[in-house]
Amino acid sequence: MRDLAFIAFLAAIFALGFRRPFLLVLAYVYIDIVSPQRLTYLLLNTVPISLIAVALAVGGWLIADDKRDTRVAPRQLLIVVLLLYCWATTLAADFPIEAKDKWDWVWKALAFAAFLPLTLRTRLRIEALLLFMILSAASIIIVGGIKTIASGGGGYGQLNLMVDNNSGLYEGSTISAVAVAIIPIIIWFMRYGTIFKPDWRVRGFCVALVFACLLIPVGTSTRTGLLCIALLAVLSLRVVKRKALYLAGLGALGLIAIPFLPSTFTDRMNTIKTYQADESASTRIAVWQWTIDYAKSHPFGGGFEAYRGNRIRYDLAGTGAATPGRVEEDKARAYHSAYFEMLGEQGYFGLALWLVLNLGGLVRMEILRRRYRDPAGEFAWAGPLAAALQSGHLVYLLGAAFIAIAFQPFIYMLIGAQIGLDTYLGRKRREASFRPMRRPTRTPLPA
Repeated sequence: MRDLAFIAFLAAIFALGFRRPFLLVLAYVYIDIVSPQRLTYLLLNTVPISLIAVALAVGGWLIADDKRDTRVAPRQLLIVVLLLYCWATTLAADFPIEAKDKWDWVWKALAFAAFLPLTLRTRLRIEALLLFMILSAASIIIVGGIKTIASGGGGYGQLNLMVDNNSGLYEGSTISAVAVAIIPIIIWFMRYGTIFKPDWRVRGFCVALVFACLLIPVGTSTRTGLLCIALLAVLSLRVVKRKALYLAGLGALGLIAIPFLPSTFTDRMNTIKTYQADESASTRIAVWQWTIDYAKSHPFGGGFEAYRGNRIRYDLAGTGAATPGRVEEDKARAYHSAYFEMLGEQGYFGLALWLVLNLGGLVRMEILRRRYRDPAGEFAWAGPLAAALQSGHLVYLLGAAFIAIAFQPFIYMLIGAQIGLDTYLGRKRREASFRPMRRPTRTPLPA
């Protein structure tokens, strides 16, 4: 029955997409985030629905969409350059078979991110994209939130998010970072959304979804999620009017929440203070040092999955007489950081491209946030949306310091939404500047 429900839902979206081609873009967004083919038992597993959806989306745009005044932003070109560079490093990868497996999904994420802004010609489309992204992620987050309330989550790597597959958004640290990153956008929909008017029902759902997003780091017991929540709390200071009251409220909520937190969460958070004795943290530091040394002899990187060639030794501090310190050896340990993932796989040039792409987005959103800060103007919604996208991006960049999510498709969709908002507002500014001005009526002089 579950297979039939997914098939009926996808069939309905595809059917509507032939009438409104942009819906085919949203169908691909849903498929890429939720991966319904991984949630079904038989029927969708044998059909390349992701390939079908992206082919229909691009074909619908080429054939039926309005392409007047289409503009390609510099960051779209940067994504294409990064795509081509990753292709070149894949050809010369240290582990060509494993690199090919990763390349098969990375190129799709980058290509779709470069294509996506071309379709975002209106505010309605920008909102629809963000709404599909949030609701698609919410289908995972809500399940995780319910399980956290019911059972405490179970600890790191134990929270089953609909599928027993620890990859993509179903990986604990990744979904924790994404869940916290989308909170500012959810709050934006509570005030400025037009697809669903922000009445009491929409606000109630959004508040519940924010609560579920905050529960995900608890249920997954991820230290990265806790750091992302702390950063989001700091970023929120710039939009609240009564900062002292806000900080006092945060402190009170924190104290109230502590007794209700599961022991699996608090025990794992305590390892932040004793990271020298934590094997996960110790191996990360050792792998990061290996990556720095590797890049010195491989300045253009080793291609995807280059970490498989590492051999590391690290000191694991003891926690008492019963567990003395020791020296450990390991090999083929993953990067556990997007920054070192880019450095090891794509070298200095690839890391520079990735940093410029991300930092450029932060700068552009800051410019839009300041330019459209007037709460009474026609584009009063644009400044807050730019701020929300910027905050979500900053949360991602913090989480990326501890997770190898340099090519996470969800984030590239967020970048595509940023570019779409930027080009849409730029087009509106140009239209306003070329709008003919009415000549003042001259009063005839008396005879």
